[in-house]
Formats: sequence, structure tokens, C-alpha cells
Amino acid sequence: MRTGVRVGIDVGTVRIGVARSDFHGMLATPVETVPRETVPRDRPTGQAAPTDLSRIAAIVAELDAVEVIVGLPLALSGRHTASTDDAVTFATTLAGAVPVPVRLVDERLSTVSAQAALRTAGRSTRTQRPVVDQVAATIILQHALDTERASGKPAGTSVDQTGRP
Repeated sequence: MRTGVRVGIDVGTVRIGVARSDFHGMLATPVETVPRETVPRDRPTGQAAPTDLSRIAAIVAELDAVEVIVGLPLALSGRHTASTDDAVTFATTLAGAVPVPVRLVDERLSTVSAQAALRTAGRSTRTQRPVVDQVAATIILQHALDTERASGKPAGTSVDQTGRP
């Protein structure tokens, strides 16, 4: 198992959940929910980067993270959806904004699992939507950590700035 803090990301249309791991990659914990920027990602050169990317890049720097794990929302059948394409675009843009590797990891049912965990804890998911995003990011990151620990290989697929997973 590689050492170093990893950052987990759950990309949504309104909010982005952020989680982090401990230095040894054993446990993922929630960090914050970042409002999703609505500025088109294909902005002309010279425009300021969207604030969601700036905030996530700042979190990566603050935590001295070695890697970012972005959830890849596939359909249950494994097919790509509009959300899948959005997550890939976001991860690709993020890969150009942070100095560490970005990986895409299958996140099927992470939000459903997060909502179930909050219900079990007695919290209303309707009033806790920002928390749901953080919990989903935590679940995505914990899955990636567990997968790496079990296989000895990083989970998911690497993303480069050209958008190729």
C-alpha cells in the first residue's frame, strides 16, 4: 500500500463532495462540500478557472495529497451516462489543475449507500444533502483504498489532461 493522503471527489451537478484519507491510506473521512461552478469548462483561454476547481486544488495543496480519486458514475449495466461524461470531463479538467495524479473509480451506488448510512444514523437525507455528497466521496475513496490494499495496485484508471482515462 502506497503512503500519502488521497482526496476523494463525488462530482454532482450542484455540489461536489470531498473526502480525504489518512497518510497510511487506511481510512477515508469527509472534508467538505464545494458548490459546483456553472461556468462552461470549455471557456476561452485566459478566463479564470472555475471556483470549484480552485477550491479542490487548494484542498489538495493544503493536505499535501499524493492523488485524487474521482467517482465514475456508471449505470448499473456498466454503460456510460450523461453523469459519466460529466465526471470524466471534470476529472480531466482537474488533472490539468492539480500537480498530482487523478484517477477515475467506479462509484455505482455510492450516493445510495451514503443516503442509507445517514438514514441508519437517524439523519434526514433531504435536509442533509451537502453531507450526503461528503459521505458519497468518503465511500468512493474508501472503496479505492480497500481495492488497492487488497490488490496491491491503484484502483480505477488514470486520467491525463487529454481526457483519456
